[in-house]
Amino acid sequence: MAIKKFGTYKAPNVAPITEDLDWWTPVEGKPTMKTWIENATADGQYLTGYWEATPGSYRVTYGVDEFIHMFEGKVTLTADGEAPQHFQAGDTFQIEKGWTGIWKTEETVRKCFAIRVS
Repeated sequence: MAIKKFGTYKAPNVAPITEDLDWWTPVEGKPTMKTWIENATADGQYLTGYWEATPGSYRVTYGVDEFIHMFEGKVTLTADGEAPQHFQAGDTFQIEKGWTGIWKTEETVRKCFAIRVS
């Protein structure tokens, strides 16, 4: 069994991926994102790291399960056909595979994540 040490969310250990994720389509404003994958299992089915997004909205269809802890920022998540949900720095939540809706970054978000791909 190994213990994996990350950098900090202010100083990650790896260079960021600066392209939008494949399943995120900008719909309002000019949001940008950065993804730091600090650890991936050998089979690529479990990823952990940090993520940052600037204000704006994306249409998203989740193809993964994601556990999130937000360090900074505010977001509004609106699942198709449902009422908006608001999250801010200090909140921890999970988005399940199959969730479809709008991710609106109200204030620049910085979060850590754990993603299960399968």
